[in-house]
Amino acid sequence: MPQLQLPTFPAGATEITRELAVQKQDGTVFYLYGHLPVFQHDERDLKSFRMFTSQLIVNGTAKQKEIVRTFGVPLITVKRSVKLYRERGVEGFFQTKSRKVSGRVLQGEVLRRAATLLEEGRSVAEVAGEVGVLANTLHKAIRAKRLPAAQKKAS
Repeated sequence: MPQLQLPTFPAGATEITRELAVQKQDGTVFYLYGHLPVFQHDERDLKSFRMFTSQLIVNGTAKQKEIVRTFGVPLITVKRSVKLYRERGVEGFFQTKSRKVSGRVLQGEVLRRAATLLEEGRSVAEVAGEVGVLANTLHKAIRAKRLPAAQKKAS
Protein backbone atom coordinates (compact mmCIF):
# COMPACT_ATOMS: atom_id res chain seq x y z
CA MET A 1 0.00 0.00 0.00
CA PRO A 2 1.39 3.45 -0.93
CA GLN A 3 2.51 5.62 1.94
CA LEU A 4 1.43 9.27 2.10
CA GLN A 5 4.40 11.62 2.15
CA LEU A 6 4.02 15.01 3.67
CA PRO A 7 5.95 17.89 2.15
CA THR A 8 9.12 18.34 4.14
CA PHE A 9 11.35 21.34 3.63
CA PRO A 10 14.85 21.93 4.98
CA ALA A 11 15.28 24.06 8.09
CA GLY A 12 15.17 27.75 7.25
CA ALA A 13 12.99 27.35 4.14
CA THR A 14 9.88 29.51 3.76
CA GLU A 15 6.78 27.85 2.39
CA ILE A 16 5.25 29.43 -0.73
CA THR A 17 2.66 26.68 -1.27
CA ARG A 18 2.24 23.25 0.35
CA GLU A 19 4.59 21.82 -2.28
CA LEU A 20 6.97 24.70 -2.93
CA ALA A 21 9.35 26.61 -0.66
CA VAL A 22 12.12 29.17 -0.96
CA GLN A 23 15.41 29.35 0.90
CA LYS A 24 18.23 31.87 0.83
CA GLN A 25 21.74 30.64 1.47
CA ASP A 26 25.06 32.43 0.91
CA GLY A 27 23.53 35.09 -1.35
CA THR A 28 21.66 32.57 -3.52
CA VAL A 29 17.90 32.02 -3.53
CA PHE A 30 16.79 28.41 -3.99
CA TYR A 31 13.27 27.33 -4.89
CA LEU A 32 12.55 23.88 -3.50
CA TYR A 33 10.06 21.13 -4.20
CA GLY A 34 10.45 19.21 -0.96
CA HIS A 35 14.24 18.88 -0.68
CA LEU A 36 14.76 19.08 -4.44
CA PRO A 37 15.97 22.46 -5.77
CA VAL A 38 14.08 23.40 -8.94
CA PHE A 39 15.54 26.86 -9.63
CA GLN A 40 18.09 29.26 -8.18
CA HIS A 41 19.30 32.81 -8.71
CA ASP A 42 21.46 35.42 -7.01
CA GLU A 43 19.58 37.30 -4.30
CA ARG A 44 20.08 40.59 -6.20
CA ASP A 45 18.88 39.19 -9.55
CA LEU A 46 15.48 40.85 -9.76
CA LYS A 47 14.89 39.83 -13.38
CA SER A 48 15.29 36.13 -12.62
CA PHE A 49 13.08 36.46 -9.53
CA ARG A 50 10.30 38.12 -11.53
CA MET A 51 10.64 35.65 -14.39
CA PHE A 52 10.51 32.54 -12.20
CA THR A 53 7.68 33.70 -9.94
CA SER A 54 5.68 34.69 -13.05
CA GLN A 55 6.34 31.24 -14.49
CA LEU A 56 5.06 29.66 -11.28
CA ILE A 57 1.85 31.68 -11.53
CA VAL A 58 1.24 31.08 -15.24
CA ASN A 59 1.85 27.34 -14.82
CA GLY A 60 -0.60 27.20 -11.91
CA THR A 61 2.02 26.16 -9.36
CA ALA A 62 1.48 29.27 -7.21
CA LYS A 63 -1.05 32.08 -6.96
CA GLN A 64 -0.28 35.78 -7.16
CA LYS A 65 -1.37 36.29 -3.54
CA GLU A 66 1.06 33.57 -2.41
CA ILE A 67 3.98 35.34 -4.11
CA VAL A 68 2.90 38.66 -2.59
CA ARG A 69 2.56 37.12 0.89
CA THR A 70 5.83 35.17 0.78
CA PHE A 71 8.11 37.84 -0.68
CA GLY A 72 6.33 41.04 0.41
CA VAL A 73 6.26 42.47 -3.11
CA PRO A 74 3.42 44.71 -4.36
CA LEU A 75 0.59 42.92 -6.17
CA ILE A 76 0.81 45.33 -9.12
CA THR A 77 4.45 44.38 -9.66
CA VAL A 78 3.52 40.70 -9.73
CA LYS A 79 0.69 41.41 -12.19
CA ARG A 80 3.00 43.38 -14.49
CA SER A 81 5.57 40.58 -14.46
CA VAL A 82 2.92 37.96 -15.23
CA LYS A 83 1.66 40.08 -18.12
CA LEU A 84 5.19 40.42 -19.48
CA TYR A 85 5.73 36.66 -19.19
CA ARG A 86 2.47 35.92 -21.01
CA GLU A 87 3.19 38.40 -23.80
CA ARG A 88 6.93 37.89 -24.36
CA GLY A 89 7.98 34.81 -22.41
CA VAL A 90 11.29 34.42 -20.62
CA GLU A 91 13.09 36.62 -23.18
CA GLY A 92 10.95 39.60 -22.16
CA PHE A 93 12.70 39.80 -18.80
CA PHE A 94 16.21 39.80 -20.22
CA GLN A 95 15.97 41.89 -23.40
CA THR A 96 17.76 45.21 -23.27
CA LYS A 97 15.89 48.27 -24.31
CA SER A 98 17.50 49.35 -27.55
CA ARG A 99 15.13 52.23 -28.17
CA LYS A 100 16.88 55.59 -28.18
CA VAL A 101 14.71 58.58 -28.99
CA SER A 102 17.29 61.30 -28.61
CA GLY A 103 17.66 63.56 -31.61
CA ARG A 104 14.76 62.32 -33.73
CA VAL A 105 13.05 65.71 -33.99
CA LEU A 106 16.20 67.73 -34.53
CA GLN A 107 17.64 66.28 -37.71
CA GLY A 108 18.62 67.52 -41.12
CA GLU A 109 17.16 70.83 -42.18
CA VAL A 110 15.43 71.51 -38.84
CA LEU A 111 18.74 71.16 -37.00
CA ARG A 112 20.59 73.40 -39.49
CA ARG A 113 17.84 76.07 -39.38
CA ALA A 114 17.78 76.07 -35.56
CA ALA A 115 21.59 76.39 -35.42
CA THR A 116 21.53 79.31 -37.87
CA LEU A 117 18.83 81.16 -35.91
CA LEU A 118 20.62 80.63 -32.60
CA GLU A 119 23.90 81.89 -34.10
CA GLU A 120 22.04 85.01 -35.24
CA GLY A 121 21.31 85.70 -31.58
CA ARG A 122 17.65 84.67 -31.47
CA SER A 123 16.28 83.31 -28.19
CA VAL A 124 15.56 79.63 -27.72
CA ALA A 125 11.82 80.36 -27.43
CA GLU A 126 11.81 82.28 -30.72
CA VAL A 127 13.77 79.57 -32.54
CA ALA A 128 11.52 76.85 -31.13
CA GLY A 129 8.43 78.63 -32.42
CA GLU A 130 9.94 79.19 -35.85
CA VAL A 131 11.25 75.67 -36.48
CA GLY A 132 8.25 73.97 -34.83
CA VAL A 133 9.84 72.12 -31.92
CA LEU A 134 9.58 72.48 -28.16
CA ALA A 135 12.00 74.83 -26.43
CA ASN A 136 12.86 71.90 -24.17
CA THR A 137 14.08 69.96 -27.21
CA LEU A 138 16.39 72.82 -28.16
CA HIS A 139 17.72 73.14 -24.61
CA LYS A 140 18.49 69.42 -24.58
CA ALA A 141 20.36 69.70 -27.90
CA ILE A 142 22.33 72.70 -26.57
CA ARG A 143 23.34 70.73 -23.44
CA ALA A 144 24.37 67.81 -25.67
CA LYS A 145 26.43 70.29 -27.76
CA ARG A 146 24.46 69.48 -30.91
CA LEU A 147 23.47 73.15 -31.13
CA PRO A 148 25.37 76.34 -30.27
CA ALA A 149 24.40 77.97 -26.97
CA ALA A 150 21.92 80.81 -27.32
CA GLN A 151 23.42 84.27 -26.88
CA LYS A 152 21.94 86.40 -24.08
CA LYS A 153 20.42 89.58 -25.41
CA ALA A 154 21.47 92.82 -23.74
CA SER A 155 18.49 94.68 -22.29
